[in-house]
Amino acid sequence: MKIATFNVNSLPARLDIVVDWIKTNSPDCLCLQETKVQDINFPKEAFDSIGCNVIFSGQKSYNGVAIISPHKIENPIYGFDTEPADTPRFIVARIKNITIVNTYIPQGYQAATEKFQYKLQWFSRLRDFFDKNFTPNDSIIWTGDFNVAMTAKDIYDPEGLYGSVCYRPEVWDALKSVTDWGFTDIFRMHTDAAGQYTFWDYRIRNGVKRNFGWRLDYIMATESLSKKCAACYIDKAPRLKDRPSDHTPLVAKFDL
Repeated sequence: MKIATFNVNSLPARLDIVVDWIKTNSPDCLCLQETKVQDINFPKEAFDSIGCNVIFSGQKSYNGVAIISPHKIENPIYGFDTEPADTPRFIVARIKNITIVNTYIPQGYQAATEKFQYKLQWFSRLRDFFDKNFTPNDSIIWTGDFNVAMTAKDIYDPEGLYGSVCYRPEVWDALKSVTDWGFTDIFRMHTDAAGQYTFWDYRIRNGVKRNFGWRLDYIMATESLSKKCAACYIDKAPRLKDRPSDHTPLVAKFDL
């Protein structure tokens, strides 16, 4: 089973890239973040035409998540069961008896703001969601754009960027509070190498060529699935296309 995650930074702008990637890679599940499209305008027909089912929750110009699969998508959950539900950031479903949790975690703006506190609370709410609805023995994939670079290996300038809202102790602790529930960082099962990134800021001139990036996108798995993970890799090709997202897909393969 092949599972991928991709922050597309506007699905309408990146639709051709996404559809072509699906045709080429044939994922069993593709989780999208930052689709930036209202549900009424979601381009469902584009996925219907290539034999894919899709569920989604979005809003105009900001946020938005979707799960795409050629298989049946069952038991969808849209958002948290407490307010704010944050449905354009959080969607859950079952595909082939695996629970897929797709998250677009808030970026946080600046550390001294309420938006940063909201980011930290978001992780706490997510931990509560897992506590209330599942056990670590369940087959769960948690994926998406976490807006956290976990270690110095995951960021191109760890000294210069220390203290940013995506690279500081509070967010490391917040993320760890969720991973400690029972998740493994699948990518790091397969490589300890530095310089492996999923995001390159548009504002940095030749940032991709110079590899000035961040690893902000993750595929986490509970133990029953992590033991069956055969590969996990970053597909940089979409980031090199014309008018790309600032992120690129992360892909994992499981022998089920």
